[in-house]
Amino acid sequence: MILTAAEIRKHLGSKIIIEPFDESLLNPNSYNLRLHDELLVYEEVVLDMKRPNRVRRIKIPPEGLVLHPNQLYLGRTLERTETHGFVPMIEGRSSVGRLGLFVHVTAGFGDVGFRGYWTLEMFAIHPVRIYPFVPVCQIYYHTVQGEIEEYSSDKYQDSDDIQPSLLFKELGIRQDPQRELPFPGSNPR
Repeated sequence: MILTAAEIRKHLGSKIIIEPFDESLLNPNSYNLRLHDELLVYEEVVLDMKRPNRVRRIKIPPEGLVLHPNQLYLGRTLERTETHGFVPMIEGRSSVGRLGLFVHVTAGFGDVGFRGYWTLEMFAIHPVRIYPFVPVCQIYYHTVQGEIEEYSSDKYQDSDDIQPSLLFKELGIRQDPQRELPFPGSNPR
């Protein structure tokens, strides 16, 4: 079940923290999150899952910045959130999607216990001008059933900036970084 605005409001300051909070951004069953004023873009031609990839920081000026197709932009929310006892999820706003801007390419699912800023994987299907501090996505909350084990990770928990992929940390823990990953269903040597 998804929490209503009244339920979100009821749990603010305890199970749900949104900082800064602005009542005008509360919807019937979600809360609009705003885009911060910086983006990261990868500098590598080919991204490598097993290694950190170089990034470049871009400031979004008040007059806006044009995002171009075939480029992944990493942004973050202006708001820091913390959620206990519910599953936080983000979705792009329909008004933004109708401009051809996807604000979380694949990572809209959060974990119970997540604390930090949300990194947004942004992709434009045609050139679109964006502006800092504009509401670009919305967070909503699902109830959970069963015993709760809160999220804890040395990768993304307590993030205070845009987070490029840290998948290499996970892959490095599980195996020798020089060894090839087996494809699912294949026989590892």
